[in-house]
Amino acid sequence: MITFDEALQNVLEHSQNYGDEMVELVDSHGRILAETIEADRDFPPFDRSTKDGIAIRFGALNSQNQSFTISGIAQAGSPQLVLTDENSCIEVMTGAMVPKNADTVVMYEHTTKNGETFTIDEFVKQGQNIHYQSSDVHKGEVLLQSGIKITAAEIGVLATVGKAKVSVKKLPKVAVISTGNELVNVDKTPLPFQIRKSNSYSLISLLENEKIKGDIHHVLDEPSAIKQTLKNLLKDYDVLLLSGGVSKGKYDFLPEAFDSLGVEKVFHRVLQRPGKPFWFGKQKQYETTVFSFPGNPVSTFVNYHLYFKPWLNKTLGTDTMQFDVFLDEPYRNSTDLTLFVGVKVKMMEGKLVANTISSTGSGDLLALAKADGFIKVLPKEEIARGKIVPFIPTRNRM
Repeated sequence: MITFDEALQNVLEHSQNYGDEMVELVDSHGRILAETIEADRDFPPFDRSTKDGIAIRFGALNSQNQSFTISGIAQAGSPQLVLTDENSCIEVMTGAMVPKNADTVVMYEHTTKNGETFTIDEFVKQGQNIHYQSSDVHKGEVLLQSGIKITAAEIGVLATVGKAKVSVKKLPKVAVISTGNELVNVDKTPLPFQIRKSNSYSLISLLENEKIKGDIHHVLDEPSAIKQTLKNLLKDYDVLLLSGGVSKGKYDFLPEAFDSLGVEKVFHRVLQRPGKPFWFGKQKQYETTVFSFPGNPVSTFVNYHLYFKPWLNKTLGTDTMQFDVFLDEPYRNSTDLTLFVGVKVKMMEGKLVANTISSTGSGDLLALAKADGFIKVLPKEEIARGKIVPFIPTRNRM
């Protein structure tokens, strides 16, 4: 067996670039940007009014002249008007182009209107209430760097520069495969010796968080059926995510099937809990990466976050965020394994504080549903209350 750190390093060394693709702007949310975005024009592209009011020439304002006759109205979205008489003003709306020859905007609230004349009642500073052209961004300036995750904020920037289609990192095609005669569909009533499939749906849901539309497959514990199913899937998919069939039981046929199909084992079994029997390999002919997780729900769920998600991040050219929390209780690991312990976290005095969740083991789905993530505890490590520990979040709100 190898250590967790060795296993993770081996997984990351097998990351793969699947190239780029163009998608519609509305479909780019949550994807990884694969191009550098530059401003296609100045921002703002013209001197724009930041208030509803009147545009004047500041030089015409003095102690003898505080009143200006209206000569027009500048509306947002209309061509620029021209202030031809410095003793007049042009009404201007928020977002409208400041009229040519005008250099100051006075908001309506600081004026008094009498017929077709505005009298200014407050102190005026030259250039006030104008958002000047290119004061935010110059044309050609880099707005977004390649490699970032596109969120709603980036969508706004992309729309502003006219990116109706966006280049993003291409996602792998993923098959989610469950194994075992004991599994039945969710809509079926299990017999006393059966259980409903859960791992496949958990994995499919996790993949959707990454904008990957995975396909579900199931195979019975029969060597020839397993071999034939895997043979087809290895050709058709970039990644296989399996659950079950990799322990040392008499019906754990996957390692033998992998070997017969040319899937090279990188490692099998890791000094960790949960997820010790994890199997990882690569079919080099088809360049298919195989993550074969233990069948217990918590093991599958934890290993997805420990291995597949960092692998996917590296594949897409992004970093895996590192998190720490303060443990609100002492914890002792008396084993030679790296433990991943489910915790609930809360904010206390500006710090993220974690408390462990009691669990009956790697099949405890209820504990899994309660956890915000898992803390990492090294072999033989003793953690005092209040100490900082590594944290792997498993909920999007984290």
